[in-house]
Amino acid sequence: MVKRSRKQIQHRSSIATPRDSIVIRGARVNNLKNVNLDIPRNKLIVFTGVSGSGKSSLAFDTIYAEGQRRYIESLSSYARQFLDRMDKPDVDLIQGISPAMAIEQKSNTRNPRSTVATSTEVYDYLRLLYARVGKTYCKKCGREVNRDSIKTVIDALARECEQQGVGSLKLYITFHLPVHNQEPLATSFANLQKEGFFRIVIGEEIIDLTKDPAPKKGKAADFLVLVDRIVFKRGTDDPQFVDSMETAFVSGAGRATIVIVDSMKRIQFDQNFSCTHCNIAYDEPEPRLFSFNNPFGACRECQGFGRAIGIDMDLVVPDRTKSLKEGAIVPWTTPKFRENQKRLLAVSQKAGLRIDIPFSDLTAAEIEIVINGFGEYDGVKGFFKKLEKKTYKIYYRVLLSRYRGYTTCPSCNGDRLRPEALSVRLNQKNIGDVVRMTIGRARQLCNDLDLTPYEQKIAKRIVAELQKRLQYLDEVGLGYLTLDRLSSTLSGGESQRINLATSLGSTLVGAVYVLDEPSIGLHPRDNYRLLSILKALRDVGNTVIVVEHDAEMMKASDVVVDIGPHAGERGGEIVYNGQLSGLMQHASSLTGAYLAGRKSIAVPPRRTLNGSFLEVIKAEEHNLKKIDVRIPLHAFVCITGVSGSGKSTFVHDILFAGISRMKGEFSGKVGIFKSINGAEQIETLQLVDQSPIGKTPRSNPVTYIQVFDLIRNLFASTQASKIHGFSPGHFSFNVPGGRCDACEGDGMIRVEMQFLADIFLECDSCKGKRYKKEVLEIRYRNMNIDDVLSMTVKEAISFFQEEPSGRKVAKKLKVLDDVGLGYLRLGQSSASLSGGEAQRIKLAAHLTAPEKSGHTLFIFDEPTTGLHFDDIAKLLNCFNALIESGNSVVIVEHNLDVIKCADYIIDLGPDAGENGGSVVATGTPEEIVTNERSFTAKHLKPLLW
Repeated sequence: MVKRSRKQIQHRSSIATPRDSIVIRGARVNNLKNVNLDIPRNKLIVFTGVSGSGKSSLAFDTIYAEGQRRYIESLSSYARQFLDRMDKPDVDLIQGISPAMAIEQKSNTRNPRSTVATSTEVYDYLRLLYARVGKTYCKKCGREVNRDSIKTVIDALARECEQQGVGSLKLYITFHLPVHNQEPLATSFANLQKEGFFRIVIGEEIIDLTKDPAPKKGKAADFLVLVDRIVFKRGTDDPQFVDSMETAFVSGAGRATIVIVDSMKRIQFDQNFSCTHCNIAYDEPEPRLFSFNNPFGACRECQGFGRAIGIDMDLVVPDRTKSLKEGAIVPWTTPKFRENQKRLLAVSQKAGLRIDIPFSDLTAAEIEIVINGFGEYDGVKGFFKKLEKKTYKIYYRVLLSRYRGYTTCPSCNGDRLRPEALSVRLNQKNIGDVVRMTIGRARQLCNDLDLTPYEQKIAKRIVAELQKRLQYLDEVGLGYLTLDRLSSTLSGGESQRINLATSLGSTLVGAVYVLDEPSIGLHPRDNYRLLSILKALRDVGNTVIVVEHDAEMMKASDVVVDIGPHAGERGGEIVYNGQLSGLMQHASSLTGAYLAGRKSIAVPPRRTLNGSFLEVIKAEEHNLKKIDVRIPLHAFVCITGVSGSGKSTFVHDILFAGISRMKGEFSGKVGIFKSINGAEQIETLQLVDQSPIGKTPRSNPVTYIQVFDLIRNLFASTQASKIHGFSPGHFSFNVPGGRCDACEGDGMIRVEMQFLADIFLECDSCKGKRYKKEVLEIRYRNMNIDDVLSMTVKEAISFFQEEPSGRKVAKKLKVLDDVGLGYLRLGQSSASLSGGEAQRIKLAAHLTAPEKSGHTLFIFDEPTTGLHFDDIAKLLNCFNALIESGNSVVIVEHNLDVIKCADYIIDLGPDAGENGGSVVATGTPEEIVTNERSFTAKHLKPLLW
C-alpha cells in the first residue's frame, strides 16, 4: 500500500467535491493572478468588480472556454485535428464543469431572413399549428375550403333533412360530364356509354342516351351524369348510397353533385382540396407552406424577404413638411413633368384632397389617392409605370434609379408568403397577422384560442410549447417586440434576453450558462422578470453565472464573487466569494462599499437652463404618438422610460436622423415628424453608439484615438531607426514595410473550418507580434513596439510621462483612463471590445480631438454598459467636461445613478410598445419623482428623498 504524505492529503481535502462545485485552480488568463476558486453548482452566481478587473476573463475565457473545448473534443476527427493548435485556457485544473453555453450581449446575425419569431423557434411552432388545425378560406368567395368524404356528404344531407323537416330525401347522385382536350360532345357521350353510364341530367330533365338523341350543343358544365337514383333516409346506413357516391367521386375526378329531386337543388361535393363554389384548387396546409425560407412557401416576388425593389415614397416625398401645392412630390417639380402636378391640383377638390397642408398631415385615404390616382390623374404609381415603358432610354433609367429603393413587397404586403399560405386562418387570423403582433399580444392570442375538442387533441402539445416560449420572452421584458422584428435590428441586451428565453424554452438541464450583463437595456421596473427567469433556469438544474454590476441582481444571487480590487494589472484577484451580506462588510471591496452606502455617486448641483431648446414637433415613427418634445441645450439631458417605450426610436430615427438630414449629412431612412425647431443652434452632431470601432483585427484603441501616430513618431525618431532608415510607416501594421508579411500585421492566421466557425491561430512567423524581426529590434526606453502595444493604458501613461518626448502621448492616453478604460491594452483588437467599451473609446476620441469652435450635440445610447459604480462616476465627469466646453449631451439610459445626476429628464411611456410612445413627464429629477404615472419616478425617488 502506498502511503500519502500529510501535505498531499491536505491538498486533496482543500479541493471541493466536483459533484457539488466547479473547482478552478491556477487560472492565469489575461490579468488573472493564479486564481483559485470554488463555486457551487446549480446556483445563481454573480461575478462583479470594477471594469477590467478580470470578470469576463474568468467567466468567459476560462470557465466557458474550457466547457466549449471539452465539447469540441467529442466532435469529428476533422475538427479535432486543429485542437492541438487552439489556445487552451491558462489554468492548472478545472473540475466539475458541465457543457457550457455563453449568452453574450451581441446581435450575432445580419441575416435579413432572421426574425424574433424564427430565432426563438416560435415561428416553427406557429407553422406546425397552422398546418394541423388552420382552416383554408377561398380567396374569391371567402367560404371555408374542405376535403369532402362520404361522412361529410351524409352529414350535409342530414342537415338538409332537418331544415326541411323530413326524414328522407329523393336524390340524384351525379357528376359533371368529363370532357378531354375539347372533344366533341358526341364523343364524350359515347365514352360515357362505354363506361356504363347511360343517363344525363339537364335542368330538371333526364335523358336516356340509349333511347333519346344526345344533345349536340351546350357546355359540358351544364350536363350531369346520373350514377344512381336513391332515397336517402336520415340515421340509417345504406351500402348502395355509399357505393354510388364513391362511384361518382371516382368518375368525376373527385367531384360529385347531389340533386334533391323535389326542389332540384344542387349540392356540390369535392374530395379534392378546393372551393366547390369557385372551382379553385388550394394546397393542403403543411409546415413548409408557411416557411418563407422554403421556395415552396415563399412569396414569388420578394423570395421571402418581405421587401422588393420598387418606388420608395420616402424618396419621392423627401420633405413631408411641404404641402402638395408647394411641390412635396419632387419628380413633378421639374419642367418636364410639371404637367402631372397640374393634374393632381386639378382633381384635388373633386377628390377631397387637401393640398395646402403638410404631406405628413394627410390621411391614409388622401395618400392613397396621391399614389393610385383619381379620374384623369394617374397617380404616382401610374406616373412611374409610364416611365418604366421607356427604359430603353438611359435618361429614364437614371431617373427611375433615383426613386427606387427597397419597399414593402406589393404582392405579399410584407408577409413574405404565398397567397395560398395567407388564405389559411385560425381564429380569423392568418399567420402573417400573428407575426405582426407583439409578443405580449401573441401570448394572449395563444391563451384564448377557440378550438374544437378534436382540434385541441391535435394541437395540445404545439400550443403548450408556443405558450411556454412566449411566456419566457414576455417575462424577460420583451413583450413589446413584434414577432416579425428583424434580428439584426435588436440591441445587444435584447438579443441576449432572446437567447436566454430560447435556452429556457429548450429545457436543457445540467449545463453551465454564462451571461454578460443581461440587465443592460432593461428598465429597473422589469428587473424582477429577468431575475425570475434566471432563477427558473437555475431551479431546473443548471449553474447560472452572470457577469453583472446591477445591485438588484447581486441581492437576488446565491453567491457573489467580487474580482479586483482594481482594473488591469492591479486586478485579477478574488476579493470576496460568498453571500452578499459578507461582501457589504468587506473592507477592501469597492463593490461592497457602494452597496453598503460607504461610497456613493453624489447628486451634483443642477445647471440653470439658459432658455435655448431643440423642439421636435409631431414625432410619430413606430409607436411614437405624434409627440412634441423640448430638449434643453448646453445641459445634461436624459431620455428615460421602460424598455420599448420609444426612446431609441426618438433619439436615432427622429432626433439624430432628422437633424443630420437638415444639415445634408444623412441619406438613410428618417422617422416621421413635422419639424425640428432650433437645429440651427447646433454646429455638429455626434452619435456615440455601441457599434464596433473597426472591422479588422488591426483596429485598436490607440489607432482610433490617433495616439498611435505619436507613438510611431517616437520610435522613428530613435537613433537606431535613423541608422536603418525606418520611417513612422515601418511601425505601422496597416501598410507593408515593417509589418509581418505572413499575417499582414494581424498577428493571427485565419483557418477556415468547413462545418464549424472559422478559427484564428497565432501567426507562426511573428508569433503574434505583428512586426518583422528587424523592426522589433528598435527600442524606445528599452521597449520595442510590441512591448508598448502590450501595455495597459495605465502602464503606458506611467511609461511615457517620464520623458518629455512622450508626455503628449501620456496626456492623450489619460483620457482613456478617465473614461474607465485604463485596463485596456494599447494593441487590443477592437473585435474583442464590448459595445460599452467601444462607446467609451469613441467618447475619449472626442475628448482628445482638437478643440473646435461651435456647439456640438452629443448623443449616447446607454453609455453605462459594462461599467461598475466607481466607473460611472468617471463617466459623469467626462459628460460634464463636454458640457463645460459649450456642448450639449443627450443620453438614453436606465441606470438610476446616471439619471439622478441629469439636469433634465424626458420620460417616455408610460409602458412599452402600443402602450408607450407618449411623453409621461419632463423636468429635473426632483420634479419627475412627483409624477405618479412614471415608472422611472417610482424607482428614482428612493435615491433622491
